[in-house]
Amino acid sequence: MAEEKNEAAEQAAQTPEVNETPKTEAPVAAPVVEEEFDWDAIDTKGFGEGYSDAQRAEMEALYAGTLNTVEEKKVLKGTVVSMTSRDVIVNIGFKSDGLVSASEFRDTPDLKAGDEVEVYLEEQEDNNGQLILSRRKAKIVSAWENIQKSYEQDLVIDGMVKRRTKGGLIVDIFGVEAFLPGSQIDVKPIRDFDIFVDKKMEVKVVKINYTNDNVVVSHKVLIEKDLEKQKAQILENLEKGQVLEGVIKNMTNFGVFIDLGGVDGLLHITDISWGRVNHPDEVLSLDEKVNVVVLDFDDDKKRISLGMKQLSEHPWDSLAATTDVGTQVKGKIVNVADYGAFLEIQPGVEGLIHVSEMSWSQHLRNPQDFIKIGDELEAVVLTIDREERKMSLGIKQLTEDPWTKQDVLTKYAVGTDHKGTVRNLTNFGLFIELEEGIDGLVHVSDLSWTKKVKHPSEFVQVGEELEVKVLELDIDNRRLALGHKQLEENPWDAFEDTFAIGSTHKCTVNTMIDKGALLELPYGLEGFASMRNLKKEDGSKAAIGEALDFVVIDFSKDERRIALSHVATYSDEIEKPSGKGGNKKKGGRNIAIDKVNAEAERSTLGDLDALSALKEQMEGGKK
Repeated sequence: MAEEKNEAAEQAAQTPEVNETPKTEAPVAAPVVEEEFDWDAIDTKGFGEGYSDAQRAEMEALYAGTLNTVEEKKVLKGTVVSMTSRDVIVNIGFKSDGLVSASEFRDTPDLKAGDEVEVYLEEQEDNNGQLILSRRKAKIVSAWENIQKSYEQDLVIDGMVKRRTKGGLIVDIFGVEAFLPGSQIDVKPIRDFDIFVDKKMEVKVVKINYTNDNVVVSHKVLIEKDLEKQKAQILENLEKGQVLEGVIKNMTNFGVFIDLGGVDGLLHITDISWGRVNHPDEVLSLDEKVNVVVLDFDDDKKRISLGMKQLSEHPWDSLAATTDVGTQVKGKIVNVADYGAFLEIQPGVEGLIHVSEMSWSQHLRNPQDFIKIGDELEAVVLTIDREERKMSLGIKQLTEDPWTKQDVLTKYAVGTDHKGTVRNLTNFGLFIELEEGIDGLVHVSDLSWTKKVKHPSEFVQVGEELEVKVLELDIDNRRLALGHKQLEENPWDAFEDTFAIGSTHKCTVNTMIDKGALLELPYGLEGFASMRNLKKEDGSKAAIGEALDFVVIDFSKDERRIALSHVATYSDEIEKPSGKGGNKKKGGRNIAIDKVNAEAERSTLGDLDALSALKEQMEGGKK
């Protein structure tokens, strides 16, 4: 039976030769009969003969070990078999070798056969039956696996800073670009990011965004970790008076913050130098190493006050013993205030020049009009207190006091005339400077005989020149009373006759006030008329700007007052000023004429003629 089956197998093996027919004849297709192959029918005699079951199992295991079972989309390790200009052939232990594009090995120019590389299995067989591998994808997958591992295990990674970007740096870790924010570079502010480009830097992964494939790293966390131990040690040993070395990390207008090694302290601007410092950047710079002394700190040691000037001797201690009251010193103005200026005669030693000690002139009010910061000048020591470290200085003492000159009594004797410059105006008068250091007061009432000046600004302005006469001199109190109107004779002596009571004058209504109106009289004088005396003959009242005849009903030379009435020009009823004739009286015009006649004896002939004409006019009006 077995022999028959073998013969059938041999015939089946020779079937192709049997089926070969001449070209001229059409081939005859034999029917295909599918039947189950009978392995037992094969003569296995001699095949594997002499092997036990155990030996056969061992042989099968050895054969199976020569082939690997691989999965697609996985990273595998392979060995470079050979290389061409276009591809690199890699053996991953599969039944066939794979191809990797040579462009994916540009970062390894020394690659050679036998080197071990990681590749990514894309396809076991493509259309051509070829195994397709990728080193680029293997690097990406491995990189993200390493990044994830570093993040979960809090590992330190070596990165390479590739370039600067907005707000920080781009760092290459495992072939993936990660973002390093500027605030995470160092514990102190970084002003120049470019210094880190193309340099290695240790970082830690602090955030992963899988959606956008973004990785954020930090170098600051590594520094902070190291600083925590150092910070704890510094705070534990911190004492007042301790001298430490620090680095200036930030500057403000009130001081600088110094990094003491994980602990920040404030060096106030007043503790930088014994001399005056307007801004810390005048003497210090960022990132500078300095020695400071601990002045104070709170209970929690969170606020530490530092000093720098305390490390050197106080300048007052080195001030020459010969510097005393009356000594002439030289220095530079370092500050100007409303009340004076400070002169630095050596670093850390200043004296105050009060505004009153800058000039003999009494009109100096603002020191900035006299001196400026940076001016170098000389001064005289007025007072000095070495214990309190205070000194007052004076500038005007370098020149002679004008009030002590020998010729002051004769030069500014009462009645002498002078010309000066108006320096200041007040409600009660003005101050005029006759020479530097000698000022005088002109009262507002001494400006004009005729014009009633309410404020000096109506008469003169600051900076103008004005002629004056000395009315009073007090050398002991350094006072000088001056007058301007006294340069002319008092015209009111003549006005007493010209504006005699009862005389009529053409006046213009200038201003209306509560009780009446102010009138403009000839010679620039000003008169007053009450409301009742402003009434016109038709019953209306005089208006501003209207020119009418008014009769003088009262005259006071001492008080320089003239009262007038328009009603008196057409009526006997007039209202006389309070205290100057009582209430209304009949025949007011006759009373005025009687007064004129009573004073006629001391009037001039010209005035008598004028008054006689006025009398006739008034009597004719009465008829």
